[in-house]
This record gives sequence, structure tokens and C-alpha cells, in this order.
Amino acid sequence: MKTKSRYLAAVIVLAALAGFPAGARAVDPKTSRRIDAEIEKNKSEIIKIRRFIHMNPELSNREVETARLIAAKLQPLGFEVRTGVAKTGVVAVLRGGQPGPAIAVRADMDALPVQEETGLPYKSLNPGVMHACGHDVHSSVVLGTALVLNALKPSIKGTITFLFQPAEEGAPAGEEGGADVMVREGALDNPPASAVFGFHVWPESLGTVMIAPGNVTAASDSFTITVKGKSAHGARPQEGIDAVVIASEIVTTLQTIVSRASDPTDPAVLTIGTIAGGSRRNIIADRVVLEGTIRTLSEANRKKIPQLMESIVKNITEIYGAGYQFEHEWGNPSVFNNPELAAAMTPTLVGLLGKDKVVEWKPQMIAEDFAFLARKTPGFYFFLGVRGPGQAATPLHSPSFSPDERAIPLGIRILSHLLLDALDVQGAPASGGPGF
Repeated sequence: MKTKSRYLAAVIVLAALAGFPAGARAVDPKTSRRIDAEIEKNKSEIIKIRRFIHMNPELSNREVETARLIAAKLQPLGFEVRTGVAKTGVVAVLRGGQPGPAIAVRADMDALPVQEETGLPYKSLNPGVMHACGHDVHSSVVLGTALVLNALKPSIKGTITFLFQPAEEGAPAGEEGGADVMVREGALDNPPASAVFGFHVWPESLGTVMIAPGNVTAASDSFTITVKGKSAHGARPQEGIDAVVIASEIVTTLQTIVSRASDPTDPAVLTIGTIAGGSRRNIIADRVVLEGTIRTLSEANRKKIPQLMESIVKNITEIYGAGYQFEHEWGNPSVFNNPELAAAMTPTLVGLLGKDKVVEWKPQMIAEDFAFLARKTPGFYFFLGVRGPGQAATPLHSPSFSPDERAIPLGIRILSHLLLDALDVQGAPASGGPGF
């Protein structure tokens, strides 16, 4: 607990040093009560919407009905709604009644190819497809936040863009998708957002928020290594070049990159997830394919590790007289929380939840394409605990993952306060105007 307190004190001091007033906030007690009243008014509808989305999950770049539902809820209320962004994405703009900066908040909409095993009365109706990563909760919370803040529109000082993004889990083979495409198609440009917010549910205690004022998640890149040997009879290995033996040596040696060639204070993970090769037990394999992922926090490691990998593969295959092919594919960058924005928003979270519920989090080696949004403009990304009392800590992507629905109104409350306070601190004279 002392570590948490020291951390929170440090970020609040940082907020003051950065010129962002920690005490002055747009959400005064009266506004807070209005937010709570609007949440209570909309809570039943939002939970029904969440359950509908959960029952009707759609895979990446196929979120047609989810997007249609969201647009249908927001267009009649006067939001400026664009559909078909990044294939199935929805962008909805809420212009406040008073001048001010522009910010954005993002929810992902896609489900996973997982067969649900929760036994819930509103479980998935689509065989083999499930919201096993909580994106149904994300979409519902952000939609609920839009409804709540729309009721406060006359007093809002600025503009809020609500982004409902497809394909966070990755576009199908041969397609583009996700946050990168939304950025390229101008989702943050009209109006130009000076900050973007996002969150993810996490199987931590209900109501706990986990934040990091810097790297939040890792960059995630992938690779394929093909070892090209020479086939021969298994009883006469001297006549062949055994791709299996060579691949085995490559697997072992690649791990020395993280253990011996990388700074141990700069985390990295190199995982080989698949090995495929050979055709029969008594035939020397002439070809083995290795596939895997690289997770890094720093750009230096992200650039260096693939070079070291290819050097190892090249040298080992040359020793045995084999050939190779090394293919590397850039994936999601690391999600990076703008330190000044994180410092400015931490007092809001502490004020809402109490300091014991706002936890400093170490960077996680999972990946999140929110990183592309946070590269375009300063970002703030946090994790929201959704594990109810007595509930097992079921991991994300599990067929049994089932968030406590009490996290939905809580998430709406958190986002409503964060967004209004973000507009306030950007517009405050002490901050030097819009922009973090």
C-alpha cells in the first residue's frame, strides 16, 4: 500500500509541475450528481444492449450489426455519426455547448473465435464466436458514456469523439483493419483530437483501476523461420541435411537473445509458438517452419531483436550447409500513456475511487492496437477490474470469461469524469491551452 501511495503522490506532484491543476476539476459535486442520475436512468438499457451484443458476437471486420445498433442509438440524439470507417467502424461526435478543445474515447467491438462455456442466459447465439475479451462491455460503457454526456451537452466545454473500432483482435488474412486503419481514415482528425482515452476490462477485483504513466502494453511483432535442409533415409543421415536438428538448435539459441543479448532492465519476450516439419518417422526432414512472436517495450529492442534473430538463423544454417528464409512482420506498437496526461487524470481516478482502488501497474507484455491511436495523439489507457466478489479470476480469451455487469455503470462513471476533466485541464490557462 505504501508503494501505491508513493506512486500516486508522485503523479499528482507531476501534474502540478506540468501545469495541470490537480484540485480544479470540471466535475463539481452538482455535475457529479447529474452524471450519477443519468447513469441510473440509462443503466437498464445499456445492460440490455451489452447482453444483446454478447448474444450476437461478430468477428473482426464483420461487426456489421453491432455498428448498426450503435449508430442507431446515437444518430437520433444529434451526434454527428460516420459509419463504415475502417470497414465497419463508427465515429460519433458530440459538440458541447461551450467552446473548448477536442478529445476522443475508443471502444473495440469485435469478438473472438471461441466457443462460449459460461452458461449465461444471454450466452452467444453464434456457434464458435464469443465476446471472450470483454469488447461487448467496452462498447456498452462507451455508448453509455455518450448517452450520459449528451444530457450534459450544454455545459460541456469542447468536443468529444466516440470511436467504435473494429478488428482490435486482428483483421482476417488478406484484410486490413483496426485502430491503424481508423487513424489513416481520419477518425481523430475531424475535429482534431488532442487526447484519446481507452480502457480494457481485466479479471481483477471489481472497481479496481490499474494505470501506468508510460508503457502499458508491449509491441507485438511476428516472425516465420523456414529451415531448408535436404531429405534422406532416416538410416543414412550423412546423405541429408536434417532440418529438424537445425531447427532445434535455432530454437535453443534464439532464447539467448533475451537472456544474454538484451538489457535485463528492458523487458522482452521471444516465443516460438509452432514448429512444423517432416513427413515420416524414417525420413530426414528437408524443411521445418517455426512461427512465433516478439514482445518488446522499447523501440531499441524492437528494432534490434529481429536483426539478432536473423543473424543466429543465418549462422546456424550455414554451419550445417542448409538454407533459410526469415520473415518478420511488424504488428502493434507498445501502448504508451502520455506521462503528463496520466498525471493529470490520476487525481480524477483517486477522487472517484479512493487511492486504494487506483493501482500502479507494471507494463504487460500483451498487445493492444490502441497504440496506433496513442501515437497519433497523447493517450491515456487504463484497466478496469471486473471480477465480482467470490468470482474466479478467469483470464481474458477464456470460454468461461464473464465480467461482473456492475462494472458497466462504474465504467461509465469513470469515463464521464475523465473526459470532462480532460476537457477542463486542457482548456485551463495553467495548462497553456489545448494539448498535453
